[in-house]
Amino acid sequence: MLLLFPLSQLLAQSCTPPVETTVLGQAGPTEGPFWQQQLQFVRVRMAQAGTGPVVADRLRAHKLDPRRLEIFLRVIKTNRELEVWARNQGAGPFALLQTYPLAATSGKLGPKRRAGDRQVPEGFYEIDRFNPQSSYHLSLGLNYPNAADRALGEPDPGGDIFIHGGEVTIGCLPITDIGIEEVYLLAVAARAAGQGIIPVHIFPFPLNEKELAKRAASPHQAFWRGLMTGYTYFEQHHEAAELARLSVAGK
Repeated sequence: MLLLFPLSQLLAQSCTPPVETTVLGQAGPTEGPFWQQQLQFVRVRMAQAGTGPVVADRLRAHKLDPRRLEIFLRVIKTNRELEVWARNQGAGPFALLQTYPLAATSGKLGPKRRAGDRQVPEGFYEIDRFNPQSSYHLSLGLNYPNAADRALGEPDPGGDIFIHGGEVTIGCLPITDIGIEEVYLLAVAARAAGQGIIPVHIFPFPLNEKELAKRAASPHQAFWRGLMTGYTYFEQHHEAAELARLSVAGK
């Protein structure tokens, strides 16, 4: 018989004591309605059974409590990986938790501007959908097109950009089935713990003067400089800048 437990219960059952005492039998945020809704789906249950202990061990090693978890996701295209940063709510800046190699890429450096251009977007996004029945195992949807994309893009800027499993893409971010299981469980835990906005920042390369100078002839220079505020703020503070402080300029 297969028994499935939320991350807080996996931590409680470990031979290693959790960072904070977990009261067995007492429901916490990671055992609440959002977890229960997600665990109705077989792929989430299987991920919880197979990958859940790995995620729980990693959280424990970083002194992270799944009942207080917040995460921040970042992609720098030239690094070809998804970064997952994490912290306990109210406990200071984010710290890098894990990186996941991109299993495939498409398009070239630069923003997505129209449907069918195979581009991966660039800019400041957030998770707006949890898809436990994805064609690519599991997936997390981005709120593309956001206001900046609609203002700067073509009349039909496209849509349906996901972080997902598998190893193929025409504009999304595939991180293999095992990779998406881990990231999906982390996102569920963070949402269940009360994180309403899970940021996802996507950049073409490290946005500093040296890297921009290498691409001085690019038509995207003005746009990339518009993203520098958010990139630099996170590099300096390991906090996501308020969206009101982020500007996007040019096409």
